[in-house]
Amino acid sequence: MKRIAPLASTLMLTLAGTSLGLSGAARAAESRDESGDSLPTVNVTASGAGKSDAHARSASVAGFDDAPLLDTPASVSVVTRAQMSDQQSRLLSDVVKNDAAIGENYAPVGYYENFSIRGFALDPASAYRIDGLTAAGEQTIALENKERVEFLKGAAGLQAGVVAAGGIVNYITKRPADVRSVTLGTDANGSRYFATDLGALFGEHKQFGLRINAAHEDIHSYVNNGDGWRDFASVAATWAITPKTLLQFDAEYQKKAQRSVAGYQLLGGTTIPSGVSPSTMLTPQPWSQPVRDMSLNYRLRLDTEFNSDWRGYLQAGRSRAVIDDNLAFPYGSGTFASTSFGANGNFDVYDYRVPDDERRNDEAQAVAIGKFATGDIRHELSVGAAMSRRIIDKPAGVNELVGEGNIYTGTPALPASTLVSDPAYRNLDSRQKALFFSDRLQLSERWQAIAGGRQAWLHEEAYNADGSASRITDRNIFLPQVALIFKPQANLSIYGSYAETLSLGSIAPFWVSNPNAVLPPSVSRQLEAGVKYDVTPDLNLTAAVFRMRKAYEYQQPDNSTAGFTYVQQGTQTNTGIELGASGKLGPRLQVGASVAVTRARASGTGTAAYDDQQAVNVPRLRSAVYADYAVPGVDGLNVMGSWLYSAAKPVTRDGSVSLPAVHVFNTGLRYKLRVGGHDTTLRLNVDNVFDKRYWKDAGQYLGDSYIHLGAPRTARLSLQYDF
Repeated sequence: MKRIAPLASTLMLTLAGTSLGLSGAARAAESRDESGDSLPTVNVTASGAGKSDAHARSASVAGFDDAPLLDTPASVSVVTRAQMSDQQSRLLSDVVKNDAAIGENYAPVGYYENFSIRGFALDPASAYRIDGLTAAGEQTIALENKERVEFLKGAAGLQAGVVAAGGIVNYITKRPADVRSVTLGTDANGSRYFATDLGALFGEHKQFGLRINAAHEDIHSYVNNGDGWRDFASVAATWAITPKTLLQFDAEYQKKAQRSVAGYQLLGGTTIPSGVSPSTMLTPQPWSQPVRDMSLNYRLRLDTEFNSDWRGYLQAGRSRAVIDDNLAFPYGSGTFASTSFGANGNFDVYDYRVPDDERRNDEAQAVAIGKFATGDIRHELSVGAAMSRRIIDKPAGVNELVGEGNIYTGTPALPASTLVSDPAYRNLDSRQKALFFSDRLQLSERWQAIAGGRQAWLHEEAYNADGSASRITDRNIFLPQVALIFKPQANLSIYGSYAETLSLGSIAPFWVSNPNAVLPPSVSRQLEAGVKYDVTPDLNLTAAVFRMRKAYEYQQPDNSTAGFTYVQQGTQTNTGIELGASGKLGPRLQVGASVAVTRARASGTGTAAYDDQQAVNVPRLRSAVYADYAVPGVDGLNVMGSWLYSAAKPVTRDGSVSLPAVHVFNTGLRYKLRVGGHDTTLRLNVDNVFDKRYWKDAGQYLGDSYIHLGAPRTARLSLQYDF
């Protein structure tokens, strides 16, 4: 019998009554005589549920304030609330499929997901953000309370300082609005989903706002024994203290439990498994437990306007994630140091337990934004300071061999380990301080220049289980970013840019000659040129070419006892072209399309077989096309579809094994009608319409390579009722 977690259902019933009371207060405020005063500077309203426009025109991920995409000299993509709702997105993997430059990089079912942008893996320590503040990436960030998800593709040293080369992901939280909505959902596997979105603006001048989102999900996975559940609740509050001062508070809590679905490894290190099913759990054991994770993210922000030209904000937040790993894990075959399944499909099974694995990010920012002129040059200047801290507390855990299984014949019942995990201890304490600025110079009506940089001070201490320091890292660095923009006409911009970022070195896997060694930080550099063209107010075209370089890190074959040593040697250079289109082609047809061509090669590695090979898990070509068409003659009915393509992805560094190319087709419909005088939306989505069997990613995790099967054909149905 499945557990039905009571938290969300109880909370949603309570909040429903609260929302009715708040909306009643708001209606009473509307009925009173207004004095005519307004909030000329601070706007506490936000888009409500059911917004139909899926074309974003601005984003904040590339700077320190919301800016038009046309004037942003960087590759930025935005997935809106409307598109997430229409695709019934619950995970970030549902969102990233809309952009060909973003891919999964070790994203197993039932575990927190990892991604790459432009062929570089994102850093969970700093690449994921909520409203501009870092969030611990070792969590599944909920989408119910998100207005949009923004992606900055490429070097982000100015925005984030110490961050991986690929870029950053920024979740934008819904703001308070007069909205009341309930969504019910299910899928072909029998999952159950219930969510509410309740909000109100109230007070004499609507100076107060509150929005509450909550959800409960019983997850029936397409993988046998892969079921789970999820509870989520969030609150967003706004107070316009004066017409020029705004206080915002956001908090979100999520608890999730689901059995993690392990990936496969190459057979004998050379062969991709065949004849396997995506519904198979490789290591079902009665003693294995669901992976449990709890996350709490909250933020406080104060905005104020100093005068007509200057404004600023202070914000601070905390993101905390706690993961309990407790599973039977398939890994290698024959010896503990083996990193591949056996040629006949055999694999070893480990009792793997790491309880109380806590990751915590704290960050505070102070930013001032203003306009002024020096002679004929107009400036838009952002200056600020930031402090952040990341800690990792976790035990060494248990990882004991308990038996073996086979991908074809299954895994027998095995005994659990009798070992007990030691208590958690402080593994890492990483602190950063930064001063930053960005100045947009309006040189003429057609020419703009942007000059900026971030001075970052990094101090990081890693510890042994006895509390002694195992490593101390100090790095002070200035990370510049410059760009030039030419606008031959108001709706067309051509830009070129240069940016740097500081990427932390990765940690050596346990099976090399220098286990757990941490490689030094390295600077990644990027050159980019692009064109952005608003064909119409509702249709945008983009094109960009880029070249990115970073230090190459890998397990170098050698004559050591282990046979490999983890090194930072050589350079990985990713060169690519990205094309995109987003918006309306006509009154009935809305489209989104992107194409990414990426050449990701290593050089100077010291291992000839790896030089000039395409990087692992990076396809040379990927494309994503999405369309939404309003059916004529049937008011409220839209049909949707998408076509996703990925060329072959290398699995091995020498390019000897690759996952085959794949096409995946999805379809759906949306029907809007009125029920009881209220807007109601019915959505049906069918992913992988032709039930294609395919391998979706060959991501690496902690130095090991895994390949994961894509989901089979899956149908999902939801009903949204706005009241």
